[in-house]
Amino acid sequence: MKHLIKFCSAFFLALTLLSASGCASIQKQEGTGEYVDDSVITTRVKTAILADPILSAAEINVETFKGVVQLSGFVTSRVAINKALELTRSIPGVSSVKNDMRLK
Repeated sequence: MKHLIKFCSAFFLALTLLSASGCASIQKQEGTGEYVDDSVITTRVKTAILADPILSAAEINVETFKGVVQLSGFVTSRVAINKALELTRSIPGVSSVKNDMRLK
């Protein structure tokens, strides 16, 4: 009877630990620090685009997740696409740039 109680206790402890590990954050979610860093990167990219005379900030959407910046929207020229990519890559904290911009 004692062995059965010990076994059941160990089983429920293991089950509890396994279910608690499911509450840990997953790769697709950001922690608070990462979210703030990504917000800063997004703001810096948008500011750089806004300050550039070739680019239109209204045409280019900027999203950042874990340092990866995604640029999307419809722009007027290939030169604008290249300039936006160049500016984005120069921003500190940007690990890579995903280009989803299209020509009008």
